[in-house]
Amino acid sequence: MSILLLMSEGNKPTILDKARGAAHAQKPFSIKSYTLPHSTEMQIEEILATFLKELDREVLKDSIAYCLRELTTNAKKANTKRVYFEEKELDLNNDEHYRVGMTTFKNDTLDNIAYWLEKQEQAGFYIRVSFHIQARELSIKVANNTEITRKEQIRIYDRIARSRAFRSLEEAMTAVLDDSEGAGLGIVILVLMLKKLGLDEDAFDIDVENSETVARLVIPMDKTKVEHLSRMSEELANHIESLPQFPESILELRKLLEDPDAEVSEIARLLSKDPGLTADLLRTVNSARYMLPRRMDNVVEAVKVVGLRGLRQMLFSYGTQRVLGHGEDNAVSRNLWDHSQRTAFYAYGIARHVCKRKDILDDVYVGGILHDMGKIVFSNLKPETVERIRTFSQQRGIPSSVFEEMSNGIDHAEVGAQLAQRWNFPDVLVQTIRYHHAPLKAQPQYRDVVATVYLANELANMSDGGYELIDGRVLRVLRIDSMDRLKNFYQRLRDQYDSEFSALERRRQDDR
Repeated sequence: MSILLLMSEGNKPTILDKARGAAHAQKPFSIKSYTLPHSTEMQIEEILATFLKELDREVLKDSIAYCLRELTTNAKKANTKRVYFEEKELDLNNDEHYRVGMTTFKNDTLDNIAYWLEKQEQAGFYIRVSFHIQARELSIKVANNTEITRKEQIRIYDRIARSRAFRSLEEAMTAVLDDSEGAGLGIVILVLMLKKLGLDEDAFDIDVENSETVARLVIPMDKTKVEHLSRMSEELANHIESLPQFPESILELRKLLEDPDAEVSEIARLLSKDPGLTADLLRTVNSARYMLPRRMDNVVEAVKVVGLRGLRQMLFSYGTQRVLGHGEDNAVSRNLWDHSQRTAFYAYGIARHVCKRKDILDDVYVGGILHDMGKIVFSNLKPETVERIRTFSQQRGIPSSVFEEMSNGIDHAEVGAQLAQRWNFPDVLVQTIRYHHAPLKAQPQYRDVVATVYLANELANMSDGGYELIDGRVLRVLRIDSMDRLKNFYQRLRDQYDSEFSALERRRQDDR
């Protein structure tokens, strides 16, 4: 729900008007709901944005909104659990009853969620979300009037303790976590999100207060890393300026492709002067992407198959690999390129078979190849550059951990986008690189491409499960309305890629 939809007629103050006044006066503001429908969730996010705007920290909205959604979902689930156990005549504090109830709770409630939400409203179970600014510190409380059991609280604290060992979401995903309840992996990710902002787990707490379970986030604005990250990005942009431009042969070929009078034979002749690009073109047309009945070795025919637009897009990925390297001498960089190849394959499959958008096939494929350019820049930093940036950090009082975390991937999207702009990449690729973790921020005309690469990247990073981490709003953009359909398609994509990759490796060995 947008702010405009929340505005009422006449001069009567709206919820956002009241929230804005409370934020400015540094008074508490709360919103209460029994069933927490989607419209109320959107209201809560708008209120969060209002409070952050008062603190001039709107840039934190997405990260804090994730944490807030996790806490409200858990509170809603806790209320549902209470009415479910009562109806099943099970005792939450009895270990055996708890085990029996949780084996059926998730499926039973998901299959008929409207019934259980009505039951918890009849029982008077509510969720209340409160915001309060005090001395540039934002306090957010999510309360529900069903008391958390001691066992549940211990389970949550165990998740928090485990999260200390994780440096990234990928590490958390590989850990063996009990996912019988949503408070498992979600709490770990919440703590990781706080770490990303420069805060530790002390910023989050959950306890019983006055017969309510209260989850609290306390975020001191002046301790967040946003300003540090911005300055670090600027310094890394200086490093980007020192990187070489595209190879002259690639620029010459790109110029020829822009000539409407250029002949295919002339393009093929110029392309053939670059053995690496020729091999890349032939490898592409002979992949499962084009499903040719026989192997093709003719460059002119290969150019006709991929088309001028496809060839133009290929030059961006090929030229980038020429400048940044294929990762032959760097295991981290090599793994990143391997991941990018898988992401590109998945993105192409999603666009072709799920979204059925032939017009974006080339864009999503190249976007998949290049989405992690920023990480590849990090992986190729020379020792003297690393030392220069560390010195820069020390001189400006930036904690050393900021650079360490940036080099592990934080803010890599912005660095990659800056590099793409310097190399005059088209806007659709710049947007894809910059927003592949936040596709809803992309300009509307590019949103389908960016959303497709986002989903492909999520699937390429997936090991065992993790579908619940995919943003449902993005799935709606791509018109994917069935999780079972997505799961089945992902299995096919993974099997096809593994098969194609094995065949490609065999051909490379034969070529050698």
